[in-house]
Parts: sequence; structure tokens; C-alpha cells
Amino acid sequence: MFFNKSFAIKTSIFISISVLVFHFLVLLGVFPDTIVWGGNIKTKSQLYIMESVSILINLFMLFILLMKGNYIKQYFSEKSINTIIAIFAILFVLNTVGNLMAKTTTETIIFTPITAISAVLYIWILLPGKKRNTN
Repeated sequence: MFFNKSFAIKTSIFISISVLVFHFLVLLGVFPDTIVWGGNIKTKSQLYIMESVSILINLFMLFILLMKGNYIKQYFSEKSINTIIAIFAILFVLNTVGNLMAKTTTETIIFTPITAISAVLYIWILLPGKKRNTN
């Protein structure tokens, strides 16, 4: 089957890395700060704080996905990893709703599908099934 847990994990890792690159590019000024955080960033210091928090959260998500996919040593129990993935799935659903209400069309058009796809992938990762094969 093409769409299995391994595919969901690998796709989620790719999305996480892409999002990290995007947030670094926002910090570097390559992308305008008006297309993130619902267009509500008022000052550069607010941008740096919010983007730094986002980068840290995305790094943590990447770390969890790498453990789930057995790409790195598991520092948390499988139950803890699954709980964290479930929490992120819920956050992605909420973020999708938030993106739909964003002031900027860029955030609505581009980021709504990304967060929706991420929510589906994270839920797929948690569904019971055959033991994952990451090769």
C-alpha cells in the first residue's frame, strides 16, 4: 500500500523541514512578516519572539517524528510519542481553523492546506495497523 505509516511519517518530516526553512527565511526577511501569524505582527521584536517560538516547536515536532520513524534513538516511550503526536494533530486542526480566519489571503490559501494535510498525516500515524516499516 502506497499510503502507509512510513509514508505519513516521511511526508510529515518533509513538511516539518520545509516549515522550518520557511520560518528562517521569514526571520531573514526573504518573506514578509505580514504573511505569518495571521498578519498580526506589529514590531520586529514581536516577530523575532514569535518566529523563534515557532522554530523551537517545529524542531521539537521534527524530533518526535524522527523518533517515531526510528530514524533516531527513542528518548521517550512509544506512549509518550503517540500522545505528543495526538496533541500536535489537535493543534493542527485548530491552526487550520485559525488560518481560515487569517487577515492575509496568503496564509489562508497556502497554509490552510498544509496544516490540514499535517493534521490528517498525524492522525494517520496514530491509527492502528501493521507495524511501521521505515525502509
